[in-house]
Amino acid sequence: MSARIANRRHLRSAAATAVVAAVAGTVLMPLSAYAASVEDSRPVLRIALGAPVPSGPLTRGGATETFDLTVSNPTAKAAPFHPWLLGNVGSPISLKKSDVVFKVEEVNAPDTESFIGQQDGGWQGLFFPAGKEISEGFEVPANSKLTWKVTIGLGESYPTNSNAFELRAATTSREIAPGGGASLTFKATPSAKPAEPATLKTHFENNGSCDGTNDESLCKQLTLWYKHEGGPFTSDLVTRLTVKVPSDVKHPDTQVRVMIDGKWTDVRPDRNGDFMLPLMPKDFQGMPGDLFALQVKLGPKTQITKPTLVTLQAGVALDENKPGLISTTTTDFKLAPAKPATTKPANPTAQPSATASPTKTSASSSSSASSSSSSSITPVTAPAGNTPKATGSLAHTGSDSRTGLYSGLAAALIALGAGIAWLGARRRASSTRARV
Repeated sequence: MSARIANRRHLRSAAATAVVAAVAGTVLMPLSAYAASVEDSRPVLRIALGAPVPSGPLTRGGATETFDLTVSNPTAKAAPFHPWLLGNVGSPISLKKSDVVFKVEEVNAPDTESFIGQQDGGWQGLFFPAGKEISEGFEVPANSKLTWKVTIGLGESYPTNSNAFELRAATTSREIAPGGGASLTFKATPSAKPAEPATLKTHFENNGSCDGTNDESLCKQLTLWYKHEGGPFTSDLVTRLTVKVPSDVKHPDTQVRVMIDGKWTDVRPDRNGDFMLPLMPKDFQGMPGDLFALQVKLGPKTQITKPTLVTLQAGVALDENKPGLISTTTTDFKLAPAKPATTKPANPTAQPSATASPTKTSASSSSSASSSSSSSITPVTAPAGNTPKATGSLAHTGSDSRTGLYSGLAAALIALGAGIAWLGARRRASSTRARV
């Protein structure tokens, strides 16, 4: 037993020695190795941008300028490089892809492709190794440099209220050493005329009922007017129509039509029940205003059962996916469900007219009533101002279709009497023969 106790003590002692050795190994790791691992994780690249050629301000839709972009790696180990150029960072002026001309050519670097991106109104220029994914970067050798020529210009649509374009060099993976970034500012010539802020006003005009109807509640016709002032907008205008109904109506089944090229065209509602009108040109094609002719009514599946007050709102925006509106207008009117169609009976029963005049038979027709089952009826015009009121039936005068019925009954009675007389005579004859 003392041997087993001695073995257990030996095992516990060995385990403790291993733990202490492991901890000691961690604590006693050479400081030089730790410093090397930290150094490897630090950004080391530096970017330099040369002077643009030719120098001078850029013009919208005019000549471009070119400059050198050089990235250097001063360390003894290769480093990755994911270049990213940002335009007008922090500026309130939004830019589209077409607002800036961008091109990249390799000088002392692998074959290169470029790409223009856009996010939250900001402009982005990226380049990457040709034939690879945009997310893949370059490798800058140790103690070496890579150089590209970058071309920049302004598109014709570059905002007129901006007199410069700022370009900042960065990377998508935080690879630039502190103080190793660079930027350029390109001056832009003023636009041909001073920039004026674009403004828009809208309003509805009531045009009564739709063509072919006399009831405005069955089909309402309106005109949506646009009045534009100042310079052009940055994009075509998006108009959304919203029909607001009482909260207890779950399915109004509102229908909208718009006049396009002289024809009424149905506008299908989106998933929110709103109606998107065609785009309005951002510069109104040089005109101070424009309009849409509209028709609004209820469809056959509506839950509205009587004339109900609704509100029609038009909201105009520069982007369908953004909530900001540059103009709104509303109007109120009543809508009612379509009236059910009235149908006539297939075989209507003849009823006397309220203007029917009394009739009487002629003397010659009356005298021949006993020998004919029908006779002609000659209408007689009543004196003016003495037309009798309709009572639902007219009095009979002279013979009509019932005369033949009475004549037939009389003939049947005569035939019945003759038959009875014949039977009586036969019985008497039989009795006489029997007595003889």
